[in-house]
Amino acid sequence: MDFTPSNTIITIVAFGLLYLALNKWAFGPLFGIMEKRRQLILDQMNTAESSRKQAEASMAEQKAELEQARKEAYAILEQARTTSTKQADEIVQSAKNEANRLKDDALKDIESEKNKAISALRSEVGGISVKIASKIIEKQVDEKSQEQLVGQYLKEVGSK
Repeated sequence: MDFTPSNTIITIVAFGLLYLALNKWAFGPLFGIMEKRRQLILDQMNTAESSRKQAEASMAEQKAELEQARKEAYAILEQARTTSTKQADEIVQSAKNEANRLKDDALKDIESEKNKAISALRSEVGGISVKIASKIIEKQVDEKSQEQLVGQYLKEVGSK
């Protein structure tokens, strides 16, 4: 192989023209498309990152709201327990008060009936005493007859 300077110069000039033609019609548009693609990928990555941050913020907000809802539900349950306990205590106290009132009424009724019975017994004993006295006066009896009359009237009172 011989070195020919004219072939080398022609080759260098052809390579230079080919490079300029490729740079203008092939590399320029290809590099432009690649730059647009790079910019699109960067934009998508930024959008994905901001979407991820928004999703994390949303998730944190939802967790906070869920925790708040749990606290409110717990507070409502505690209030319901307190209210039901209070109502149960009120019902028990009301029942006790009613039982005491009924007991007092019954005791008053018993006392009233007792007083009526004593009053009736007194009037009956008074009547019997008058009868005994009148019988004793009618019959002037001795002690033995008087005991028999008193025993007879006590039997009458006991049978009534």
